[in-house]
This record gives sequence, C-alpha cells and structure tokens, in this order.
Amino acid sequence: MKKIILLLVLSTGYSVMFGQVTFTEEVFTNTGGGRGIVDMNNDDLDDIVGVSSTNVNIHYQLEAGGFNEVNIPTPQADFSASWSFAAADYDSNGFTDLLYGGGSGVTFMRANDTGTGFTESSGPEFVFSQRSNFIDINNDGHLDAFVCHDVEPNVYYMNDGNGNLTFIQGGLGDYPSGGNYGSVWIDYDNDGDQDLFIAKCGGNEARRTNQMHTNNGDGTFTENAADLGLDDPMQTWSSAWADFDNDGDMDVFVGASTGSHKLMLNNGDTTFTDVTAGSGIEAFTITGIENTPRDFDNDGNADIISAGTILYGNGDMTFSNIDIDVLPATFFGDLNSDGFVDGVWFNTIFYNDGNANNWISLTTRGIGPDLNGSNRNGIGARIEIVTASGVQIRDVRIGEGFGNSCSLNTHFGIGTDDAVSSLTIRWPSGIVDIIENPIINKAHVFVEGESILNINDFLVSDLILFPNPTTELLNLNINEGYENTIYMIYDSSGRRVLNSKMTTRSIDVSNLSTGNYLLRVIKDGTIKVQKFIKK
Repeated sequence: MKKIILLLVLSTGYSVMFGQVTFTEEVFTNTGGGRGIVDMNNDDLDDIVGVSSTNVNIHYQLEAGGFNEVNIPTPQADFSASWSFAAADYDSNGFTDLLYGGGSGVTFMRANDTGTGFTESSGPEFVFSQRSNFIDINNDGHLDAFVCHDVEPNVYYMNDGNGNLTFIQGGLGDYPSGGNYGSVWIDYDNDGDQDLFIAKCGGNEARRTNQMHTNNGDGTFTENAADLGLDDPMQTWSSAWADFDNDGDMDVFVGASTGSHKLMLNNGDTTFTDVTAGSGIEAFTITGIENTPRDFDNDGNADIISAGTILYGNGDMTFSNIDIDVLPATFFGDLNSDGFVDGVWFNTIFYNDGNANNWISLTTRGIGPDLNGSNRNGIGARIEIVTASGVQIRDVRIGEGFGNSCSLNTHFGIGTDDAVSSLTIRWPSGIVDIIENPIINKAHVFVEGESILNINDFLVSDLILFPNPTTELLNLNINEGYENTIYMIYDSSGRRVLNSKMTTRSIDVSNLSTGNYLLRVIKDGTIKVQKFIKK
C-alpha cells in the first residue's frame, strides 16, 4: 500500500500531518521531561506531568483551553523515573501520587492534601525497574504498586490503608534472573478480578517466555500462560490489551522488539488463538518497545499504537490503513477536552484533529473500603457501553505500554451511533452501576454506587429460554438476526461466566455448575435479561 503524507508548515511554526487521523503538533516547555498524562488536581481534566529528581512539572489543563504550567519542587528523589513512571492516588486524599521506576530502585512521591507539594520515600532495595503499575493486588480497596524487575524476581508494594507501602519480592514472576519488562493488569477471563500479563525479553528461552498470572480471587495467583496459549518466548517489551473484535472479552497484541508481532484472539473459554495471519498485523514489520490500545478515530473499534504507527482496528481482529510513523507519542489522553485521544512525546503535544464521529468518556471515582467500596481511581473496574452497533468494554488501568503513564479517564468512540443505551461499571468491590442513556459527546464523572439498578429491571417476558431448567443446550426464541447478537451469562453472585457472539440460537451451558443464572442478550443497542436454571 502506497502511503502519501503531506506536511503543512503553519505560520505558528507547528505542523500538521495528514493520514486517516491527523494531528497538529504543538511544542511546549517541560522542565522535567514528559512522563505522563493524568489528572493531578482533581478537576477530572487530563494534565501533562514531567519529573526530575527535584521537581514535578505540571501543565494543568484549563477548562477554557490551554494550560497553566506549575513547577513543584520536591525532596531529592533517591531514584529517577529513568525506566518507568506511574501515577495514581494511592493514599486516597484526592490528589495524584507518583512512582519513579529507576535503574537501581523505586521512589514514591506522595502528594499532600492540597496537591501543592510532595513527600519522597524510597526503599533501600535494589530494583532494576521496568514497567510499573498501580493496582489493588489483594482487592482491599487500597492501591498497591507493582514493578517489573529486569534481573531478579518482580517486586510489589502492599498498601496498609494509611498510604504506607510494604516491599515484597517474589510470588508474581519469580524467574531468578528476571527478564520482566512489560506488566499490564487486565481481566482477561471476565471473572471480575485483575490478572497480570508480563511481556518478557532477553536471555535464554525460559527467561523470555511471556507469563500470565491468573487471579484466583482469594489473594493468590496461578501462572498459566502455557494453558492459555500465551507462553511465547518472543522478544517483547510490552503488549496492548483490548477487545479488538467487540465480543466482550480482552484480546492481545504482543508487540515484538525484534522479530514478528503477534495478535491473539480471546476465545472466551480462557484460551487464546494466534490469528496474526490474515489480520493485517503480519504486514507491519516495524519493531519497538511501546504498544498501547486506543480508539484514535472514534469509530468504536480499538486501534493499536506501536512504535509511532497507528494500526486502525476494523472490529473483527483485522487492521488496515496503517499509518507509519504518524504519532511518535508514548502516552495518551484528551488534552483539549474535545473527545479525541491526543499524545505527548517529550516536549511536543500531538493534538488529534478529530472527525465527525461521536464519543463518550468518564472518570471513575471509587468510594473506598470504609464504605465497602473500591480504590479511589476505580482502577480495576470494567466499563461496558451498549450502542446500536453492539458492545464495547474497557478496563480502568494505569501502566500501559512500557515506560510512561496514560490517562485514567476512560474513553470510547462510538462512530455514527447517536446514543449509548446503557453504560455499566463493574467495580472491583463487586458493586455494579448501570447508567441508562448517558449523554454522548460529554465527559462524565461516575461515583461508585450512585447509579445501582437491579438487573431485574431488565427482565422481559418476550425472551423465552427452553428447556428451562436445562442440562446442555439453552435455546432462545430468536429466529433470525442472531448473528449480530452478543450474550453474557452471570451466576448468582454477579460473576460473568460466559460471553460470546451468537452463531446459532442455542448456547452450550453444559460446562456450567448446577445453579441459577441470568442470561443477558444485547442486540442493536437493546438489552434483554432472562433467568434460567442449570441442572
């Protein structure tokens, strides 16, 4: 495919690059070097953060447009953010704290209760940091921190609820000489808790074999990448997890640092299939270390940004219209609140020029463990929207790609669809909020527990299931058009146990345990729910 790029130099000295999505470049001053896009002052707008060993440089986004640059001096950091950077409110005071992943150790910069200063803390432990994340590892409502270790077993820092972090090494990636590069926390098996995928690189085959640590739901994890088909010994620094076929579960693009990239389809049964061939991915031979999913053109299909190149998703595990070297940015958010994903690279902002497609975005705000709720940022929540085109999902996470941090706000493009019929937030606490008909082309703030609807509100009489009770097959009274229908099955605790696109009007439930279940059917933006019993 021949690709033509036109470069227009503006009178301002900035430039515009034309492709499927176009970006306007703007140079800005940044005394610390850009490391993340995140809301730093609790106004729900994405800010730009750069750090040095003695300074946090913040460009606060203004509601009226533009930025207010503020430098906040900090105590001397024992370790710089030379390898990775993560940002979240781990002490739940309303202001964002920072993690610096250095080549010899880890430093935390904890924001005060006004967001105007930071307290430094660094442990004495040697950590050759790679990717770092904030995540509630034990689901107690307090954010913990996880850091990949390049030359030893991985490390993590458990939060006691008062913002005090206890260093632990081992248990989540124990290969003696490390090889741990790109950690990302995702719910690949749709059971409501966060699993850990580690992209690995370097050394012998065992050292560089990718790992999946599946969350058992009881505070323990099982490494089972081989059982899933994800134990690849390829050289990779990071992976991009998203629902690339919009069927309700997370697929993965594993980006190669050398060799060939891989695209893995989530089969919905806790296994994955290599679908690289024929996907368009095989034609993309540029390698790199940064791989992140985003919907840059707001068409409702997840795209991939890899090594500065955008691979545009078609919503069916295929990618086309690959724009080579169009976006060298490595962290992303909405920097002018127009509903389109922008990026930053060092001291250059790449503003997405947008198009006519619609969108919706949201900030998740957990209520904390004192109210039996989730961490304040809602990290680990699963977000689902339903439009006339079908279902889209996102997981709230911090620590994608390899080195920097992307926005904690959750963004969906919805293409030409003119409504979102429902938006569901399944919080780490188990609380489920369902918001009907949220306004589109708007950024929302949703607080945990404020929009709880009983799933019985969606029960209908015109969805007939038979036989009911059933032992093997559950038949639906859908005579035609089921090919465009997605179904989800929940057990009595609210845990999703099955989901897929329908290929016939029968669903195989033979592997379900005996009990009561809810079937949720989504077609053309309409949700129908019915109960059934598995014998």
